[in-house]
Amino acid sequence: MANSNAKGDRRERELVNALDERGFAVMRAPASGSATERELPDVLAGDGEVFYAIEAKSSSGRPIYLDGEEVEALVYFARNFGAKPRVAVRFDREDWYFFHPADLHVTDGGNYRVKKETALADGVDMEELTGGSKKVTLDELAAAREAESRDTTEILHAVASGDLTVDEAALMLE
Repeated sequence: MANSNAKGDRRERELVNALDERGFAVMRAPASGSATERELPDVLAGDGEVFYAIEAKSSSGRPIYLDGEEVEALVYFARNFGAKPRVAVRFDREDWYFFHPADLHVTDGGNYRVKKETALADGVDMEELTGGSKKVTLDELAAAREAESRDTTEILHAVASGDLTVDEAALMLE
């Protein structure tokens, strides 16, 4: 088990360094959870505008499970601290992905689970979490293109019916 704890500690330090590189002030809670009788998040991070209380978990590829009480404690701490609660997961040979606890799968036993496929498909990546970009899915792109196509069709119908001039339509389509 010591090997597993060492790997977890290494992953937490890796997360702290990645957030630090993106301009966040970061603190790793020492032996989070066991340092005090209170449950503490693994990492606290903020950039002056947004603050996160993060529970970090890693796995070789198997699903990651979190105890329901652990997640409740994270949410409670984050609310009292004024931070956004996040669960950070990292699978071997993958990047960190982040979830709000409400977005995690809840098992029949009241625990939480994150599968690798879920992390890759639905997780927020480091770039999005730190404000660098927003991940866009193929479904979102298709919906945007469909809406754009509908707008173009409506403008063309307005020209055909005489409600718009060609010049007005050209300006709208620029």
